[in-house]
Amino acid sequence: MRLKNVKNAKNIIEKGIYYLEEPKKYKGNWNSYFKNNNPIYIEIGMGKGNFIIKNAIKYPNINFIGIEKFDSVIIRAIQKSNELELNNLVLIRMDADKIEEIFDNEIDKIYLNFSDPWPKARHEKRRLTSRVFLEKYDKIFKKDKIIEMKTDNIDLFNFSLDSLTDYSYKIIYKTNNLNDENNILTEYEEKFRNLNIKINKLIAVKKD
Repeated sequence: MRLKNVKNAKNIIEKGIYYLEEPKKYKGNWNSYFKNNNPIYIEIGMGKGNFIIKNAIKYPNINFIGIEKFDSVIIRAIQKSNELELNNLVLIRMDADKIEEIFDNEIDKIYLNFSDPWPKARHEKRRLTSRVFLEKYDKIFKKDKIIEMKTDNIDLFNFSLDSLTDYSYKIIYKTNNLNDENNILTEYEEKFRNLNIKINKLIAVKKD
């Protein structure tokens, strides 16, 4: 459920330490922003930021960019990250549909965690693993393409397996009951685990 009516949200967001208001300026030049040539991993639909922030802490030699389109949700990620000292984290407020406007052949991995399943057939193209989006990702990946996805929605999971395979990705890992001690949890995942809801995960790779 999305948060609503966060008081002074716009002001809080704009003052976020890791929030970037104009990411388009760095299209094709994100390594200059981070001041290094480390790999860049992005999470599309980061929610309240648990996953992307914990990854940035755990892996200081990887640059992480969290993307979220809802003000009322990204504000929570901003509040969490403001308490930290990191040099490998950026938070962006945008719709995934505009991903090509922000990056240009410079991303090493994409995380898709608990994306909107868009269950109706007429909304298939809105799914983040549809061919429409896979074609967009082609333009932002640096070389080899790696997508990691987690979801509680088995229909979206099965759709994604088929869509990725049809688009020449190789599924190198899949499970319908994720139980990995090294797994970093999202907020949704914590809730689902407490409810004993099984989590599906896949890792797909497409060689350049």
